Amino acid sequence: MSYFDEQITLLKEEKQYDYLQHENLLLRSSLQERRVQGVSWFPIAIVNTELGRGDYLTITIQKTNFQDEGHKFRFGMPVALFSNHDPNEDRLEGIIAFVSRDVMRISVRVDELPDWSRRGKLGVDLLFDEHAYKEMFAALDEAKRKSLDIVDDNIVRQLLGNESWHPKVLEAGMYQSPNLNESQNKAVASMLADNPLTILHGPPGTGKTTTLIAGIQALLKKDKRQILVVTPSNTAVDILAEKLDELGVSVLRIGNPVRVSDHLQELTLDAKIDKHIANKERKNLEKQVRAYTDMAHKYKRNFGKSERDQRKALFDEARKLRKEIDKIQDYIIDDVLNKVEVIAATLVGANHYSIRERQYHTVIIDEAAQALEPACWVPILKADRVILAGDHCQLPPTVKSTTKVNEGFYKTLFEKLVHRFPDAVSLLNVQYRMNKQIMEYPSQILYDGRLEAATAVADWTLKDDMEPVVFIDTAGAGYEETIEDTAISNKEEALFLYRHLLANAQELLRKYDIKNFPTIGVIAPYRQQSAILKDLVANDELLKTIGNFIQVHTIDSFQGQEKDIIYISLTRANSNQQIGFLSDIRRMNVAMTRAKKKLIVIGDSSTIGQHNFYKGFLDYVTGIDQYHSVWEWA
Repeated sequence: MSYFDEQITLLKEEKQYDYLQHENLLLRSSLQERRVQGVSWFPIAIVNTELGRGDYLTITIQKTNFQDEGHKFRFGMPVALFSNHDPNEDRLEGIIAFVSRDVMRISVRVDELPDWSRRGKLGVDLLFDEHAYKEMFAALDEAKRKSLDIVDDNIVRQLLGNESWHPKVLEAGMYQSPNLNESQNKAVASMLADNPLTILHGPPGTGKTTTLIAGIQALLKKDKRQILVVTPSNTAVDILAEKLDELGVSVLRIGNPVRVSDHLQELTLDAKIDKHIANKERKNLEKQVRAYTDMAHKYKRNFGKSERDQRKALFDEARKLRKEIDKIQDYIIDDVLNKVEVIAATLVGANHYSIRERQYHTVIIDEAAQALEPACWVPILKADRVILAGDHCQLPPTVKSTTKVNEGFYKTLFEKLVHRFPDAVSLLNVQYRMNKQIMEYPSQILYDGRLEAATAVADWTLKDDMEPVVFIDTAGAGYEETIEDTAISNKEEALFLYRHLLANAQELLRKYDIKNFPTIGVIAPYRQQSAILKDLVANDELLKTIGNFIQVHTIDSFQGQEKDIIYISLTRANSNQQIGFLSDIRRMNVAMTRAKKKLIVIGDSSTIGQHNFYKGFLDYVTGIDQYHSVWEWA
């Protein structure tokens, strides 16, 4: 089986699992449960309909409850409009053309809305996203074809190691910015060296985004060629697009921003089309289209041949005008695309209809270590050279079909290329987040001891605190984990953490005024444990007064964040030394490295101590005299 055949097999397994999970959610969950899960909007109102691009009817809908619920609806995803009068029969499928927090535009291939849309309350369900999988399968097929093309040098063969290439080296002195440290300057220089592959390895707190943006600016100055910048998530795309725009880089955000901001909306294709000088003509024609369709819709159901012919003639005239509108829109889109310096999208969004056929000298993939490999090949196939940024020692991609964290899609393209081409890697080695004692153990175990703490943070601590890293051992205290269905929790450990946090908060309130109060993160690897801790914190009267400074969540939700104080409840406590996905040390690296000034880890040494990572951590805290037993608080 070839390399890409293996990827295709893995993707088929992922798709099948994902499909069954989604169908189970839609078929077996109540409407209220689907709303909570973010896959349904209900109730909604239709606020506008108009004939859209390519003979599609565009329906604009709006939530009518306006509750601040998160949702999973994204540009390009399939949805179904339904009526609660008969939700199984009264359904109309379409594609999301735009979505914000409360408003959605859906493209459907009908001339007018069905009669049932005027009966009962309406809602929208998110359907299984076949589109993303189609794009990934197509990318793998094309990458496979290119990998077998021995006549033509191409990026696929180079990345697989089938085509030799010799790295061009630019010393750090070739690029110098006083705002960057030596490793960051060297990384930007490597981006300018024009190799087929450049990798920015950015451990926690080392300024990866700052370095990447400096590199993009330097590339634009050097080459003046358009750059495609992509990430696995919409939120990460938004952050990059916003930062580049603030620095005066001309950015086009393909797709709809998740971060609700007027400024970000202005970077979208829709907004740039709206401001284009040729758009006035397009709007005038659209008024005529609306006039014709409004006249056509005035005909009632019972009418004769002449009325039917007239109705058809009005729709035909509207379609002719629509084709003229599409031509003007194509011209505007091309003009917008040709004038921007950076196009920003998600990985699959790199094949958006407006940019599908475009090629780029340089494609940059940020957060590449969190991306499914098939999705990475979508933008890579558009590139002469690729720059990857990320850290394979932090959170892996979300893989739904397996929990075996050392195989399949958990082994990312980023990690493979780091090992395959070590000379292409630039490690950012100065971190600006953590006290050096918090940094030291992750640095030793995951980064070959190469990380340094910047002078400004190396020795920072909370007031009158001499222990930046604390491990509290619950061994022998009888704090046993419980497993219900698949949910794992440890109520006694949660209660101990809550009491410790409460005492700590009382002490901190004596030392800090409320304006300068330290931020606190409480992390549990397991959802059930996180839920117990959230309830304990939310129901305490004192902790409520500093509630804005405390966040309780799972590890994944803390990625990219930092807090002055981090508590970690390891949760596992059993006689078999079973630690489940605590064995994924990438997740624990993320949890530990969220802390700036104080890290407090609570766990059972007899359960975790057989694993090399935790044995090493216990040795480390013992060596710096910051190991404690829970009995000290008895």
